[in-house]
Parts: sequence; structure tokens; C-alpha cells
Amino acid sequence: MTSSASAPKRPGWRLVLRRLGQPKVAVMLLLGFASGLPFMLVGNTMGFWLREHGIELSAIGFLSWVGLAYSLKFLWAPIIDKTDAPLLGRWLGRRRGWMALAQISVIVALAAMSIVRPEGGLVAFGVMALVAAFASATQDIVIDAWRIESSENSEELALLSAGYQLGYRSALLVTDALILILAAYVGWSASYQAMALAMGLGLLATFLAREPSASLRAAASHGSLLTPQGLYDAVAGPFIAFFKQHGKWALLMLITISLYRLPDFVMGPMANPFYADLGIAKETVGAVRGSFGLAASITGIAIAGLFALRFGFVATLLMGAILGPGSNLAFAYLAHHGADTSAFTAAMVIDNFATGFAGVALVGYMSSLTNIGYTATQYALLSSFYALPGKLLKGLSGVAVEHLEIGRTLLDAYALFFIGTALVGIPALLLCLLLVRKPLSLAGAVPASSPGES
Repeated sequence: MTSSASAPKRPGWRLVLRRLGQPKVAVMLLLGFASGLPFMLVGNTMGFWLREHGIELSAIGFLSWVGLAYSLKFLWAPIIDKTDAPLLGRWLGRRRGWMALAQISVIVALAAMSIVRPEGGLVAFGVMALVAAFASATQDIVIDAWRIESSENSEELALLSAGYQLGYRSALLVTDALILILAAYVGWSASYQAMALAMGLGLLATFLAREPSASLRAAASHGSLLTPQGLYDAVAGPFIAFFKQHGKWALLMLITISLYRLPDFVMGPMANPFYADLGIAKETVGAVRGSFGLAASITGIAIAGLFALRFGFVATLLMGAILGPGSNLAFAYLAHHGADTSAFTAAMVIDNFATGFAGVALVGYMSSLTNIGYTATQYALLSSFYALPGKLLKGLSGVAVEHLEIGRTLLDAYALFFIGTALVGIPALLLCLLLVRKPLSLAGAVPASSPGES
């Protein structure tokens, strides 16, 4: 729609750095941390705990399906989008009320996991993990909506997306690295209790955050969810608005998003069991992730945020589609070098940089596609598209490694598995090349009442 003459000028580096000091960015950093904290605790880190207790790889893979809650959150997102949270909604507002309720639920579920423990009953432990995943997915719905509705323009959206990713990746490093060091000294149960306490940072951020004015306007512009019109608007409205906004490109966008992080999802459940089978002590894993991994992750996030500000979301998405799958080859290399600390450190640096960059790219791109008024539901739909294929396939990752092991050593099987996950990223790369041809405007700035406007 915009010509080169009328296109807004990209901000300079000084202005970008000055905007990083906004209180809104600091709140986003804490909310990103709260969003990322439960993810590994019901995923890869839980797999490490289970493997140490002798649970089979196939069972670990199947238990990773509790993470499907993140992929199916679009099913209850309309309720979160159009109703207030029980008890807390009137006090804190729609977005902050649901945030607080979800965060309290995560705290309780993580504490319950620490009490039940795998040896106390694998089924009960899995149920508690599912509750934590459901509450965490609900928290993600609201935090994503808050981030998008609080952004006044595309530059601020890029900054908040980078802040979110920095907080999110910091939480992943705590729950996927530092917790391993902690567990070596105090055990897994006490470590999970410490993580439950750390969720208090999310509650603090919720109280510090301001209810976005866009959320208040959207709430007033739609009918009650309990009426036929309100139900139609909550469920069908987000889909109609999205396809009207993006036309023939909408389906291509959804397919690209669904394939973008497939390599990471498929290899994820096997990463920590791989380190255990490789003979790398969990203290070493935690120390390397918490030092070199943290530095690489922050660097990747920062570069991606600046890249998005200067070159746009689509170009950043394309670069992430190259870096993300390519980093999986580092694990294949590691499989042939045994418990070599130098090789492991190099693999961690490559993986964390690529994952940080690709995460900012995808979050920023998906955020730019939503409409005010349907923010929570549309972003939940997009993030479900991005996560569902990978979450379904990753449950079979343990079966895949066990099958590849037939006639080979276990480490050779791991190497082939990681090479295969890298090749899975080729379709997303090709689709990103097609998306480069479509000019992207900030859809979130378009009112939901006029989705066809451009």
C-alpha cells in the first residue's frame, strides 16, 4: 500500500538504544521470563529428570505431548479474549487478571510436581505437568495480547518482541541450564520448588504492567460472548479478519509459520537424554548453557531485534530459517566427538545464537499479522499453527532414535536423527523466499472492525 516515498523512515541506532530504556520494555522482559519459565519444566528438563530415573526414551517422548496444550490454546483463546478472569478480572482488568490467575496456577502445579515426583507415580506426575502446561499456555495467550496491544507502532512492537524473547530465553537458560547445577546439589524436587518461587517475578510484572487501552476499546466494541452474535464474533471473527487482511497470502503465511520451528521441536525432547547418553555431567551442561549459552542467546536476540528494525520482519524471518535448522548439524557433529567439552561448548553457542535469532524473527512476524480486537485469539491461532505440527511429531522422537539405533551405535543413531531434523527445515526456508515478495504492513494497527482496510 505504501510507496517508497511515503514509507516511514527507519529509526537510527541512537533512537533504538534510547527506546530500550522504556519502563514498558522492562515489564515485557519480566513477562517474557514468566512466559518461558514453565516451558522446559514440562518439556526437555522434565525429560532429563525422567531419564535419570531410568524412564525409557519412548515414554519420555510420549510424555512430551503434555506440551500440546501450547498448540491447542487457540481453542480457549476466545474465552480469554472476550471475558474477564474470575475474581481477578474486575480488580486488575482483562489482560492482567488472566495473567495473574494463570501465573498462580503455574506456581501451584510446579509445586505439586515437586511433591509427586516421577518415582511417586508417573501418571500423577504427568497430570500435574499437563496442568502446568495448560496454565502456562493460558498465560502465553494473555502476555502475547498485552505485548501487541501495548505497541504503538511497528518499531515499538519490534522492541517489545525483542524484550519478550530476551526474558523468555533467559528463563529457558535458567530452567534448561542453571537448574541442572542446582539439581546436582539439592535434587530435582527442591529445584522445581525454586522454579515455582521464581514465577513470582511474573506476578510482580503483572502488577507493574498497565492494562492496554486497546484491550479496553476492543472489549467495549464486541458483544457478550453469551449471545449468538458475541459467540460468532469471538470464534469466527478472528479467522475472517485474518483472511480479509492478508487475502491470498494468508494460507501461505500459516503454512510457513507451521513449518518454521519444526526442526527445533522434533529434536527438542532428545537433547537432554543425548547429553546424558553422551556422558556429559549435568553440572557441565548447566555451566556451559548458563555462561557461553547465555551470552550467545543474548547476542542472537539483540542482533535479531536490530535486524528487524533495520530490514523488517520478513527479512529477519528468512535469516532465521537458515540459522535455526542449520544449528542442528552441530549436534550431529557432537555425537561423533563424545563427551568433549570444547565441542559441546561450540554446539551450545551455535544453537543458542540461532534459536535466539529465529525466536525473535518468528514472534515479531506473527505479532505484525494480528488485528486489534482479536489480538489474543489471532496470536494464539498463529502460535498454535507454529507449534502443533512439531508438538505432534516430537512425541515420536524417542521412537525415531530407537529405530535408527538398529544396526548402529546409539551415538550414530543420534547423529542421523539430528541431520534429519536439519533437513526438515528446508520447506520453511523455501516458503520464506516466497514471502519476501509480499510487502508487510503492521496489521495490528488496523481496527478489527475494518479488517479489509490496508
